[in-house]
Amino acid sequence: MCGIAGIVSDAAPVNLDALRRMDRCIAHRGPDDAGMWSAADGRVAFAHRRLAILDLSPAAHQPFISADARFVITYNGEIYNFRELRNELVSAGDRFRSKSDTEVILAGYARFGSGFVERLRGMFAFAIWDERERTCLVARDRFGIKPFYYSMAGGRLAFASTVRALVLAGSAGIDPDPIAVQQYFRSGSVAEPRTLLSDVKALEAGSIGTWSDGRFETRRYWSISFEPQDMSWNDAVARTRAALADSVRHHFVSDVPVGVFLSGGVDSNALVALASTLDLGELNTFSIAFPGESGDEGPVARRSAAHFGTRHHEWAIDGQTGRELFERFVARADQPSIDGLNTYAVAKLARDRGLKVVLSGVGGDELFGGYKSFRRVPQLTRLHRTLEAAGVSGVAAAAASLSGGAKGRRVREWLAAPATIASGYEMFRGIFTGRESQQLASHFLGTDGDSSERLPDVAAGTPGDRISALELSRYMRNQLLRDADVMSMAQGLELRVPFLDNAVFDAVRVIPAALRHRAGKRLLTSAVTELPSWIVNQPKRGFLFPIERWIGAQWSEVFTQLDHTVPVSLESWYRKMCVFMFDRWLETLKGQEA
Repeated sequence: MCGIAGIVSDAAPVNLDALRRMDRCIAHRGPDDAGMWSAADGRVAFAHRRLAILDLSPAAHQPFISADARFVITYNGEIYNFRELRNELVSAGDRFRSKSDTEVILAGYARFGSGFVERLRGMFAFAIWDERERTCLVARDRFGIKPFYYSMAGGRLAFASTVRALVLAGSAGIDPDPIAVQQYFRSGSVAEPRTLLSDVKALEAGSIGTWSDGRFETRRYWSISFEPQDMSWNDAVARTRAALADSVRHHFVSDVPVGVFLSGGVDSNALVALASTLDLGELNTFSIAFPGESGDEGPVARRSAAHFGTRHHEWAIDGQTGRELFERFVARADQPSIDGLNTYAVAKLARDRGLKVVLSGVGGDELFGGYKSFRRVPQLTRLHRTLEAAGVSGVAAAAASLSGGAKGRRVREWLAAPATIASGYEMFRGIFTGRESQQLASHFLGTDGDSSERLPDVAAGTPGDRISALELSRYMRNQLLRDADVMSMAQGLELRVPFLDNAVFDAVRVIPAALRHRAGKRLLTSAVTELPSWIVNQPKRGFLFPIERWIGAQWSEVFTQLDHTVPVSLESWYRKMCVFMFDRWLETLKGQEA
């Protein structure tokens, strides 16, 4: 797990001062080592910041150069099947001078070309320069666990692990993308490949990009799809169990200790339960507690930790400590978000206790139907279609009967849209309406007119599979994974997500949604029989700060002035947070322009 940056030019030599600025901006992502490399003609240069996890020796230093000096790589991530791939490459005649997964990627690309990317099991974002062909290949993992941002101007490609690094290097301006800004206010995140800045794009998850002769082209090598097959409940349980156990085993591959973020929920407890069946030695778990607050998960996490015999670490946070953490969290945000504070806090706890690697339960809800969206969106869609069948008067009567307020406005907008799973999902996950988002964009950017665009519907399939695809490709990819990476790396901590392992998805994508999404995530709890009853039989939980109450009490002065300056109502905590984070991000961005 690291930070990467680079510049590839077809004309003038690379400005190394600009690359050094990018390198300093990503320094927190890799506190163990730093390296820079530039081509002999000066037209290509890479930077790397290393968090040493595999092969802690200098032999794994990056940027990594092949023995024949033809290929150079700067790489961020972990490849969990690198040992199997390495053995295959050794059998084919390759020789290695390190024990790192970095060298395996480089050797595999040298032998098999870009198709080798599809065989990588793990999380990754990297760039490989081919000196002979004068091309640069960039790639990103299937779910987009690791970030890759880039800008193109005048035939020059600049890339980095953060948006901010590209701005500080002068490789991107600070003009916001009006469409992206309205997307952000509608849902709290921006859909790839857009970012909030017009000059910066995200390499989409499951994509490869190739730079050659000043042109940059991308292609998808993988996309989310479900292909259900007939199978019994017992077969589905056995299939899920085998895939998850194998994933947890692979995700503990490390040359440093690995811990687990433990909440009171099913997903993180399932990881701890499976890890407890392996011969791993002492297992460290980490939790955040909010004594005296409703929904405090500390007692449940402590009970589970004692049950599984882990070495448990808990941080009890009150409103004042939360406020101090919040200010640091805001300063670390690469792009604004209403999420991520929880990850920032528990990542700090783990790093302060000396760990570099932790596992997280992200992905469990998306795969096994843990969100309310799996039940509410189909219900909403059926209602919408019933009203449509009743004609214009039926829809108009339903809209007129709604009360005011944020939710009422979102529902009225939804009733005016087509009755699709996607429109129901957007309403369910929405923060501001399209009209409100337009007003906010105009307020902050000084633009006029509606430049929004609706996100496309997902491919055909059962409603459950389509909602799973939406949760994986929108909320999880564009918000949860992005925030998890930024906020864990802000502490120099690698966060791994076993539920998003290639083998896990390939195993469960063929299980019918009727089995995979049984209420209470029954498929998951049946597959992980070690889960205790107090976890299996409780309502859904997750890492949650009591932000709503704190905004109205200890933190009120932080948000008060927003209510008097923006043109829309901010009656909920998440609407306040959404606007506050954008306002602070925009202010910080203007102060950091190179």
